[in-house]
Amino acid sequence: MKTSKYVFVLILLSLSLITCKAQKSKAPVTVSDVKTKITLSTTSDKEFTTAYLMGKFDPSTHPDFTSIPPLYRDEEIRYLRKDVLEAFIKMYNEATKDGVYLKIRSATRNFDNQKRIWENKWTGKTILEDNVNAAKDISDDVVRAKKILQYSSMPGTSRHHWGTDMDFNSFDNKWFESGEGLKIYQWLSTNAGAYGFCKPYTKHGTDRNTGYFEEKWHWTYMPISEKLTKIAADSLSNDMITEFLGSHTAQEIDVVNKYILGISPACKTKD
Repeated sequence: MKTSKYVFVLILLSLSLITCKAQKSKAPVTVSDVKTKITLSTTSDKEFTTAYLMGKFDPSTHPDFTSIPPLYRDEEIRYLRKDVLEAFIKMYNEATKDGVYLKIRSATRNFDNQKRIWENKWTGKTILEDNVNAAKDISDDVVRAKKILQYSSMPGTSRHHWGTDMDFNSFDNKWFESGEGLKIYQWLSTNAGAYGFCKPYTKHGTDRNTGYFEEKWHWTYMPISEKLTKIAADSLSNDMITEFLGSHTAQEIDVVNKYILGISPACKTKD
């Protein structure tokens, strides 16, 4: 009988340990959990060069950037500014408490990456969102560029160059209108501002009339991006947007004013 009691006690202890481990593994990841891998950026405004604004650097080797831990992104290795990632993790952990799970689907894209995306659409290798082959279906270059610009940036003009902007969960506005998508969008609309995030591409006709179509998935980290938006307004010009197929249309379209700066006033500097 004593032996049976000892065995029973041992079984109970083993089950308790397993339960504790399981509970521990479900605990949310906090900023402090990843601080050993992340040293916060100390970049000053003076260090934001035009090359930086135009994405002409490698985020995998840039000292202000770090890779995004797998928990927060899809399968692809992605990069963000270190300070932006810290802010996102704070927001992520608060969102999970409300049953909202953010997944980063796109983050930093440098000039070369954006050039690949743009030229694939320009040449028809990538079919556009409404099944349009830009190369075959649109003969006028300006019209073709504007069609691609509905959702994709010209290389050198994307906010994704900056490491401040990211796309969450889905690239379909309709997905955010019901079910899980609506829950995520409503949470972000209510709470993202408290963590420094803003939605730059609102619906045309609300608070802006130029630039990209609405993107409910695209959010920017204001404490950094509002400074970069102001620097872009002061430093970039249409004749600097070059080195890719279709770049000759940039000046006629006025891509700097209508697209780089064509964002919601709420996401611009208040100065």
